[in-house]
Amino acid sequence: MASRAEEKHPHSSLPSSSTEKKLSSLLPINKLIVPLFLFFVLSLLLFLYVSPQFQPPQPDASSHSLQAACDADIASFYIYDLPDRFDRDLIRSCRSLSPTKNMCPHVANRGLGQPIPHRPDWFATNPYVAAMLFRARAERHPCRTFDPGSAALFYIPFYAGLYTTSVSSQRNHTLRDALGIDLADYVSRFPMFRRHGGRDHFLITGRTSWELMRSVSRASENSTANCLLRLPELANVSILTIERSVQEGKNQFAIPHPSYFHPRSADELTAWQEEVRRTERTHLFAFVGGARTGGQQEVMRALVLEQCGSSSRCLLLDCKGGSKDCRTPGSLLNCKRGSKDCRTPGRVMDVLMRAEFCLQPQGDTFTRRSVFDSVLAGCVPVFFSEHTAYTQYPWYLPGRAEEWSVFLGPERRGRIEEELSRIPKDAVARMREVVIGMIPRFTFAHPNASWAEGRRFRDTVDVALAALTKRVRDALSESENNSTRPK
Repeated sequence: MASRAEEKHPHSSLPSSSTEKKLSSLLPINKLIVPLFLFFVLSLLLFLYVSPQFQPPQPDASSHSLQAACDADIASFYIYDLPDRFDRDLIRSCRSLSPTKNMCPHVANRGLGQPIPHRPDWFATNPYVAAMLFRARAERHPCRTFDPGSAALFYIPFYAGLYTTSVSSQRNHTLRDALGIDLADYVSRFPMFRRHGGRDHFLITGRTSWELMRSVSRASENSTANCLLRLPELANVSILTIERSVQEGKNQFAIPHPSYFHPRSADELTAWQEEVRRTERTHLFAFVGGARTGGQQEVMRALVLEQCGSSSRCLLLDCKGGSKDCRTPGSLLNCKRGSKDCRTPGRVMDVLMRAEFCLQPQGDTFTRRSVFDSVLAGCVPVFFSEHTAYTQYPWYLPGRAEEWSVFLGPERRGRIEEELSRIPKDAVARMREVVIGMIPRFTFAHPNASWAEGRRFRDTVDVALAALTKRVRDALSESENNSTRPK
């Protein structure tokens, strides 16, 4: 009986001597296979992690970002951990995000873009990646909390700008709006969202508000916009955008367009400000931009191009036809011709840094990235519309516009050089000093920037978080007072 049991269940008995020899001969192979398999898996994971478009900047040896204390003006904030479809999947599809160009170089380094040679704190940053830069800074912020129960602010890190780019050519409005509607439905289900109806939540778009404000009811509207900012679930959420709707954006707040400079410390920032102060201003005014077609912007651009192009005191970098002056002493990069010139950070900054004033006519929309490039260059901006800056960025601008800028109304636009020449040199110097002082708050610091330096300067993210804190505290206090007031 026992022998039959052994025949039926050979694995229940001890192995024979011949079997032992076979197994012992296989042991070295087994010992080799397991490590090789583990090595393969780890190598695959490592490859995916360090792939250029997904790799975050590594902590700098001099960074003490996690050791700083939370700023008293900034409330503790919680960052939602969203499903991949709202953020990581958009990054992974960077090659197909835009119908006109490969976005992978622009979303690399957590949105900083490609580094500029010999300038470690400078990057060829795309103007529409504010949401990525904001998130990269917020994730290492000392006021961040991982406990939603202790948070006063809630950050929804949806890459709305990348989503907008990815669906702009989608003719079917249902498909175009789907991810935005999905996002609104997802966050509105959380108890922490429903508690105050989203009033303590915020979201960054990275695009102009117009691109996310198509009316839900006007399905036949001929537009490339989606309806994200029209969704009722987000009506109370604070929307941070690079251009707000002045008429309709009661919950919209404009933040600066990203520029090229991303300092890691206050010392790097101060060094740049000193370099800007020392720069010789060889021209009275400058313009970086090209012609536009249609509407008031066509007339204004033509007026600026004509006056700058005909003046020996104006430095023109025509983004459609190249530059009339390609001398670049001490420039960051060599000069190139044509529209590529305007996408070369070194050339753009070289032009702006050699002028006292920089002209800022509106382009396709009211706001321009060039405004922030000009401030970075210490060049006093000249505006032709109040909506290019004054009505857009109250969180970031000094109280009196005349202290840091020039406004030329319709009656003065035809004589730009004459009007600017009338401003006394000592007044220009004072204005430039105010502009140079604005550089920190107009700058997205490097994700690895030392937060211990926060007492010495606040960057774009710090300013926004402080303003959001005040807004939320005021709104909730008012709501509480209304609820306790006798009827």
